[in-house]
Amino acid sequence: MPPAHGLSIGALSERTGLAVSAIRYYESQGLIAPWRNAGGQRRFHRADIRRLSFVMIAQQMGFSLPAIRDLLAQLPGQRTPTARDWARISAVFRDHLDQRIETLQRLRDNLDGCIGCGCLSLSKCRLYNPDDRAAAKGTGPRYLMGDRPEG
Repeated sequence: MPPAHGLSIGALSERTGLAVSAIRYYESQGLIAPWRNAGGQRRFHRADIRRLSFVMIAQQMGFSLPAIRDLLAQLPGQRTPTARDWARISAVFRDHLDQRIETLQRLRDNLDGCIGCGCLSLSKCRLYNPDDRAAAKGTGPRYLMGDRPEG
């Protein structure tokens, strides 16, 4: 049951720095779930301040809204998450960041070499990807994605 009082959408906007339209969008995406008071106005739980802050941080880290929604679904109803709740989610963040760091390091280390794009215009590519063998591994820059050329 919702509390007797809650935050208006304007108050939530002021607290989070988000535009009212962004809050409505996040609501439409199922990231927050306000209720309506007797006058029909949206009311938000105080915990939505943290939920929306989490959304902004997760987006900056490269998470998609569907992935963020899945993470938020692991949090308790409408109460403020505990340290244990956040620890569970931060483990997912760490794994995601570790993968991104590894990908960025591969990009940095292979930036001037063949990245498996199928382009045979560089003489070096003939060594790593003769006859576009990387295409058999799938689409995209296969070596950048972690595949290794056969040696």
